[in-house]
Amino acid sequence: MKIIGFLINPISGMGGSVGLKGTDGLYEKALEMGAEKVSEKRARLFFESLGFIKDIKFLVPSGEMGEDLLKNSDFEYEVVSKVNELTSKEDTLNTIEVFKEKKVDLIIFCGGDGTARDVCESIGIEIPVIGIPSGVKMFSSVFAINPKAASDILKVFVEEKSKFKDSDVLDIDENSYRADRFKMNLYGYLKTPYMPNLIQDAKTMFEGQDEELAKEGIAVFASEFMTDGSLYIVGAGSTTAKIAEVMGIKKTILGIDLIKNEKLIASDVNEKTILEYLKEEKSVKIIVSPIGAQGFVFGRGNQQLSSRVLRKVGKKNIIIIATPQKLENTPFLLVDTGDEELDNELKGKNLVVCGYRMAQRKDIRKD
Repeated sequence: MKIIGFLINPISGMGGSVGLKGTDGLYEKALEMGAEKVSEKRARLFFESLGFIKDIKFLVPSGEMGEDLLKNSDFEYEVVSKVNELTSKEDTLNTIEVFKEKKVDLIIFCGGDGTARDVCESIGIEIPVIGIPSGVKMFSSVFAINPKAASDILKVFVEEKSKFKDSDVLDIDENSYRADRFKMNLYGYLKTPYMPNLIQDAKTMFEGQDEELAKEGIAVFASEFMTDGSLYIVGAGSTTAKIAEVMGIKKTILGIDLIKNEKLIASDVNEKTILEYLKEEKSVKIIVSPIGAQGFVFGRGNQQLSSRVLRKVGKKNIIIIATPQKLENTPFLLVDTGDEELDNELKGKNLVVCGYRMAQRKDIRKD
């Protein structure tokens, strides 16, 4: 029998749709802004995709960190730690210590980069780990590309067919991130089952003269077609920021901004604000750039562009931009909106603007 340690960070990902770029230290503010908990839903998707497997037992913390979800399942489980009503890093660390004492074969956690850091702090590469993505950023390479992929990885592990690798644990300073400064650090490594198409790569930054020239070409082209009177929802990143720079607009590097007729309409908006503008505007388009190497177009760092927003805008009004170097180092594009039906609608061949009046075809996948 395989013994699996399982835990959920209940507040992970809450800051995404409300534009907080994380929830560290901002749980109460996220609630005030109307944030909803997302990690339990992501964990539930994992178990629904997993089905029932014999000869497996889960060790879990109490309450919403694990027990509440498992008690309604058919799996054998045991509550091995008591956690506070408002959970914290200490609850995660204490639970991981119990997992170590119980000699679990694998740890599965549902959270984001902050949770990965906590797990890394406790075990390093001592015990293999699978991350179910439910945070805002998730730049680390310890996460499955979505909850279903995490369940597929576990099935292979239970069959003892897994290969393993040491995966980067990356995180950014959230205070700097909220101030529109990108500061990413490597905090260590976790041992993960290696399945190339099911585990995401770490975020990669691309730099160089050719890269800047490509961004310039994309930006000039975008500045031309963006004069059509549409409201443009412009995503995060240096490539999209170059568009604003060409227009003479000060855009947030790491937020979602609204631009119309070469004017900044609203800066660093959240899902609620976007939906309010969508009620008034007749023509709306989205411009986004995938995360380098990972390939995520939606579902990492831009949860303000929720399934509700994407459905109202429509697939035909989504414009993807990326430099040739980024595309060359990104095998395929990914979406993980939390809405499987929408992910299916978004997948397939798509044009990606990669220079001045230039585009490449790239596959969008959901798994």
